[in-house]
Amino acid sequence: MGYFSYPLDTKVLLRKKLAIKKELLQQDINWISKRVAVLGGSTTNEIVDQLELALLHHGIHAEFYQSEYGKFWEDGMFGDSTIDSFSPDIIYIHTNWRNIQVFPSMGDKPDDVDRLINDEYNRYMQLWQRLKEKYKCPIIQNNFDRPAYRLMGNRDIWDYRGKGNFISRMNQKFYEYAQEQTAFFINDIDYIAQSYGLTEWSDSLYWNMYKYMCPVNAIPYISLSVANIIKSIFGKNKKLLALDLDNTIWGGVVGDDGVDGIKIGKEIPQGQSYYAFQEYCKQLQQIGVVLAVDSKNDEDNAMAGLKHPDGVLRPEDFVVIKANWLQKDQNLRDMSDELSLGLDSFVFVDDNPAEREIVKKQLPYVAVPDISSAENYIKEIDREGYFEVTELSTEDLHKTDQYKARSSARNAQAAFADYSEYLKSLEMKAIITGFDAISIGRISQLTNKSNQFNLTTKRCTEEDIRNMQEDKSYICLCGRLIDKFGDNGIVTVVAGEIIDDALHIRLWLMSCRVLKRELEDVMMNVLVERAAEYGIKTIIGYYYPTPKNGIVKEFFRDMGFILSSGDEDGNTRWKMEVAEYKLRDTQIGLDVTGL
Repeated sequence: MGYFSYPLDTKVLLRKKLAIKKELLQQDINWISKRVAVLGGSTTNEIVDQLELALLHHGIHAEFYQSEYGKFWEDGMFGDSTIDSFSPDIIYIHTNWRNIQVFPSMGDKPDDVDRLINDEYNRYMQLWQRLKEKYKCPIIQNNFDRPAYRLMGNRDIWDYRGKGNFISRMNQKFYEYAQEQTAFFINDIDYIAQSYGLTEWSDSLYWNMYKYMCPVNAIPYISLSVANIIKSIFGKNKKLLALDLDNTIWGGVVGDDGVDGIKIGKEIPQGQSYYAFQEYCKQLQQIGVVLAVDSKNDEDNAMAGLKHPDGVLRPEDFVVIKANWLQKDQNLRDMSDELSLGLDSFVFVDDNPAEREIVKKQLPYVAVPDISSAENYIKEIDREGYFEVTELSTEDLHKTDQYKARSSARNAQAAFADYSEYLKSLEMKAIITGFDAISIGRISQLTNKSNQFNLTTKRCTEEDIRNMQEDKSYICLCGRLIDKFGDNGIVTVVAGEIIDDALHIRLWLMSCRVLKRELEDVMMNVLVERAAEYGIKTIIGYYYPTPKNGIVKEFFRDMGFILSSGDEDGNTRWKMEVAEYKLRDTQIGLDVTGL
């Protein structure tokens, strides 16, 4: 289903939206359900229709609330029983430059314009703060596009009275607010308008006739942009970029042309296109994307190509290099196993349409962009929004090292016949702390990304985590695991709510990259000790099944809990008396100085 491949076929998306919705709903995936409130400064019906399709594409089944036309501020500030009972999981404010109430006049002084900007900005800020206080959910706000005319020509963008200057300054205040807040995000319609073409975007026919802020054919681009933010918030981003080599990251075939014959570098036009693409891939590492090679090649030739003096990417930039003569879909399966990463988090890039088609057919969960020529690779991949950033934690900056360590640990395991001896050889140490300001972003990420070891499947925003941290009725723990191969970062989270003399586990999850390392035993030991300090007599655990978390179905039983209830859907409730718990032996050293 390539409906959302760049460039979008907007006519098909608009004309066949009911058929596309039906087709998307037939996907065999682990759906998550969300309620989205759309507060519009213009007509939003088609925005919502296309947003629904784009979210389904990302595995999110959404319900929608729409404000009355043009009543985004009133609905947000004062609300009504409908939106209150809807209880949104996310709010999208769909405004544009026409929703700015007052622009400067030529007779205004600089101080007058400053007041206009502050008044207009404060109007929006009041709305955002009201929504945050009332609904406690993430907010997405459009920045402002710009009109198609410039009253003063080029001066309009720099003169303090210019409409273009006013819009630019307003946008900057929005960005500064976003920098200071959590769970607040900007949908960059200014960029979308420029990409679409400002002249076409600003065709006033659509505003005059339908109160659409842009042409109907541009609407799917807006909706997909919003959907990319939402799927990133709720952990649906891609994580790994698997790259072919020949004619993908360099021009030519290294096995035939030799290292000296491949085209890469700044000296020739074609080589510069590949150089720029390698540079883009290298930059993706800085936002937590991990790189891998999947190429039909002799390994020696592949390594030689990656060491070309004019290239950007080097062998050490890749967590896995599969340069062999196996089918590429098999290599991707092997990568998934080695790294404990789901195939639905993979993007596979190959210049060969036949290879792309095989992967699409054999591995439908892998994203496979239809790239064209080297000069377009960056645009075609970037505008798919695979790696949309909503939170950037310190953990993301070290993803390559962490996944390399995971691969090294897995390879080391093969050398041991006894698993406990293997664990001992890892020289592991766990650092267990409470939730703090530094860890909140990473904890929120984990709740939205961890699917296999996730007992309650609870997804949390940073605001949710902060509320747990500040709530005296919660015991909150997070764990970092260090071994001889490196620091895995924060990889496990537990949060329990104290009710009377019982602790109810609301959240327990662990990253799949440290599965079967006994870290869950360490966390249980620490949790029980903390519960005893609080005078808690009983711990209650919950398991809610999903298609992906079957590996923890018997987790509580394995930890010594007794099943107290269950239902026909597989939801179970478990109970353990604190006084009866026996500390579990592990091969992990423990540091709890942060508690």
